[in-house]
Amino acid sequence: MDRQPVLQGDRLTLRPLRSGDWDALFAVACDREIWAGHPSHDRWQEPVFRAFFDEALASGGALAIIDKLAPESGTIIGSTRFGEPEAEAPGEIEIGWSFLARAYWGLGYNADFKRLMLVHALAHYDRAIFQVGADNAISRKAMANIGGRLVPGRMRSYERCGVTVDHVIYEITRESFAQGPLSA
Repeated sequence: MDRQPVLQGDRLTLRPLRSGDWDALFAVACDREIWAGHPSHDRWQEPVFRAFFDEALASGGALAIIDKLAPESGTIIGSTRFGEPEAEAPGEIEIGWSFLARAYWGLGYNADFKRLMLVHALAHYDRAIFQVGADNAISRKAMANIGGRLVPGRMRSYERCGVTVDHVIYEITRESFAQGPLSA
């Protein structure tokens, strides 16, 4: 699977993230309210976001989220990423590391870009997984809204901001995705 495709929707284009996107993407990411409920709540700070951005570029799966309807063509409103396939989890690909400018929250943009990614991913994999901080109520609600199913007993833990944070796993399978459209 091409982990950096160009994906087109009615309102959004997803395209490979480039080093030249730094200024536009940091202009979005420096809003501390985006990260307030996130396990990496300090990601609005320039050095922290720089590390995240550099890791995204190195990952080979990062995408810029572009608003096609913005007055200024090519406006970056966030980013997302396809993870590297894991040998111990054949048949699945991770979608994550996603964030959007707050002006786009609650308007269906999250479902729009995830729908584009899921169509692409599920043509190659049986399921897509999403890791969400166990205490990240906003992201957990968003996952439920787009049809993500919490996978009981499957968790991962990571160090974030100096503490260990549990992450729960949601999945969307090829079959569940085919049963109906994602909602906002």
